[in-house]
Amino acid sequence: MSDLTTGELSGWGRHPVVRARQRCSEDLEQITTGAVLTRGLGRSYGDASLPPPGDHAVAVTTRADRLLSFDGKTGVVRAQAGLSLIQLNRILLPRGWFPPCSPGTQYVSLGGMVAADVHGKGHHREGCFGEHVTGLRIRVADGRILDISDVVEQDLFRATLGGMGLTGHILEVEFRMQPAASPWILAESERFEDIDALIEGLHRNSRRWPFTFAWVDMLSRGKARGRGIVDRGRWAEPSEAPARPPSPRKTISVPLVFPNWFLSAATVKPLNRVWYRAHGRRIHRGIVHPESFFYPLDSCRHWNRLYGRRGFTQYQAVLPLRSGRSGYHRVFDIVEEIGAAPFLCALKDFRAEGKGMMSFPKEGLSIVFDMPICDRTQAAVDALNAFIATEGGRVYLAKDALTRPEHFRAMEPRLDEWLRVRRKWDPTLALKSALSVRLFGDPS
Repeated sequence: MSDLTTGELSGWGRHPVVRARQRCSEDLEQITTGAVLTRGLGRSYGDASLPPPGDHAVAVTTRADRLLSFDGKTGVVRAQAGLSLIQLNRILLPRGWFPPCSPGTQYVSLGGMVAADVHGKGHHREGCFGEHVTGLRIRVADGRILDISDVVEQDLFRATLGGMGLTGHILEVEFRMQPAASPWILAESERFEDIDALIEGLHRNSRRWPFTFAWVDMLSRGKARGRGIVDRGRWAEPSEAPARPPSPRKTISVPLVFPNWFLSAATVKPLNRVWYRAHGRRIHRGIVHPESFFYPLDSCRHWNRLYGRRGFTQYQAVLPLRSGRSGYHRVFDIVEEIGAAPFLCALKDFRAEGKGMMSFPKEGLSIVFDMPICDRTQAAVDALNAFIATEGGRVYLAKDALTRPEHFRAMEPRLDEWLRVRRKWDPTLALKSALSVRLFGDPS
């Protein structure tokens, strides 16, 4: 039995907003029949999990959340696509297992992790989630249900990793977990005075630590431009960690949508200054809760409401190593010249691209930041994309809402092959999304 509702849908950025019919049931095979798209917890930021305009049904996976099997010797998990990362972590981390790749939120489904081929703070060591996926059960456009892998229908399997749900409805996911020495993190953080020092510090720490990332103050100017803090961590050894496993962290919730003016350069700039100065010059070191380290924003539920009804876009791009630090100075120049106000900026080191045919990461350095939706946002994204394309970089579709098709094609030499595989399995383009209409010209 399935529930059918009609209502407003958006990604996490709350832009755009559409009306859609949603089917929700424990029986994914039943509700994916005739649906144009499968949607998990809706944590992609833009329009990837939204249907195209028109009378379309979306299959919502959240009730299909069973853990089907787990091998305690090899770490191989098989689960329904709607199982959330937070559920998985709370079952298996106390038993000494953690996903090989984890995005910045636990409120994401396994099917969504495959569709976006998510990356995390350990990408420089472990790559994307898809590198650890051993099999998928998927309903393709003609209704068949297939079990696919790197040895069975390899083209479809690799096109599905990072394929944004456009190659088929993901029903089940099988992948390898990794052992964790303890369920606690030994973490350090270090402050750097400008963007050049910050990037060098991030690279240096990525060579030594399994988990690294950097927070960047993109609103600082002059000699302090791009100052920030590098965080690094590893699983604590049992002798270093508390004997008891960590309890779930308490959360607060933003109860309503804030006024549009609440988050602006005028309010965020002093907060960045306080955060940077409060860290001080010394290196901080200690045992921390894994949720605090991997998912700091999850402690504030519905934090996207702080941006107001206008919503926001999260821009994420990777620049190859050959761009050097000058490439990142140019990114700062663009947002300053256009007058965009970037918030919550972070840097991550990426290793070479994986097997996912449309996976986002490639060897280089990733930059990600939020921008409120305003009359300058599209111009900022256009200018950034034009530069990223010329440098041989690309943008992350799971965050995107505003990239134009000509820019994406200029960035993505793998696109034609992916489109060929997609057409092979879905010649009538029965599976589509608002993103595929915008970027690939699908009929709505």
